[in-house]
Amino acid sequence: MTRAEKTLQLSAIVSTLYMIFFVGILPIPEKITNDIIPYLPFWALVSFGAFLLGKLGYGVLTFNNVPDAYDELMGQIKEAKADLRKKGVEVGA
Repeated sequence: MTRAEKTLQLSAIVSTLYMIFFVGILPIPEKITNDIIPYLPFWALVSFGAFLLGKLGYGVLTFNNVPDAYDELMGQIKEAKADLRKKGVEVGA
């Protein structure tokens, strides 16, 4: 089963459970039905956004931990500058 299929299956299950509780097919306490269930999609969206911002921040924080990629990129820049100079294009230092 691919990741997309698993994600689709999980989202279908969660959506079905939410609709069962939202419509009131399964009896749960009225306080939960009125005060919690209607706000779950908004809460999930905010939580997902916070997770993604945290993941992005961690990625930025650990970005400098790739010295091999830095060396490779600097080598490619030197090659590109040399190639441009060979073709007669003025390139900065």
